Amino acid sequence: MAEADLDAVIRQLAKAQNKSLMAAAKKRQGLFMAKAASAKDKEAKARFKLLAQSAMLHGTAAAKRLQNSADNAADSYARAVKYAAEEIAAIAKKAEKAETKVEKQPAKAAKKANKAAKKKARGG
Repeated sequence: MAEADLDAVIRQLAKAQNKSLMAAAKKRQGLFMAKAASAKDKEAKARFKLLAQSAMLHGTAAAKRLQNSADNAADSYARAVKYAAEEIAAIAKKAEKAETKVEKQPAKAAKKANKAAKKKARGG
């Protein structure tokens, strides 16, 4: 995992958390359904079934929010890394241009000096 990108790690961790969250929600739903099965009157059964349904609904919603948040973070990280790589490439290209410009300048200065020397030698 040392070579893995951080965005993949973020997604992997979110997936694991999502699984554990859904397992906890299902366990909670099962607990309420068991209480509903052992309830004495209709009203209590209905209440526990509603609680079971609500627990599953809230668990699913929380899992979706967690997954969306992790996806957003992973995408944001990937974009940032891509932008940084492009920026580094641009800086390197700019530095390369500057080097070639610096290499050309001494040649221009030498040409000017040669012209001046020839002009002086001619007597002009």
